[in-house]
Amino acid sequence: MALAVGAFWWSTQATPAPESTFVLLDGSRETSASLQGKVTLVNFWATSCTTCVAEMPKIIATYDKYQSKGYNTLAVAMSYDPPAYVVNFAQTRKLPFQVAIDNTGQIAKAWGEVQLTPTSYLVDKKGHIVKRYIGEPNFTELHQLIEKLLAQT
Repeated sequence: MALAVGAFWWSTQATPAPESTFVLLDGSRETSASLQGKVTLVNFWATSCTTCVAEMPKIIATYDKYQSKGYNTLAVAMSYDPPAYVVNFAQTRKLPFQVAIDNTGQIAKAWGEVQLTPTSYLVDKKGHIVKRYIGEPNFTELHQLIEKLLAQT
């Protein structure tokens, strides 16, 4: 059963994160399986998206607050975003987390046909999607949910 409320989606069923391979800016690769063991925010964004750019400092602050407790962020740039823009953005904003470029659009497709940015997924330690946000999350609520998920074993 899914319940749509406002700008987010909540499911009572644990949905496994889709199997994906993320190519990071440094050329290394991560997979959905490598997300397991941490609570991870997978954020689909674009340098041309004003809401994405506006929310990025809050995403950085959230990462900084929780990363030592087992929290991770993976920012996935959309396929239409020029790689040079993504690299420049990541460097000039000193993004402290992993950044991937979805150059084929296959990751966005696998994660539910993501077309609107920002779209973020909160994934628990077992690799299940707990929540999807379309648009900027309510960060107070997001922090409460992260804390709850980090407390789970």
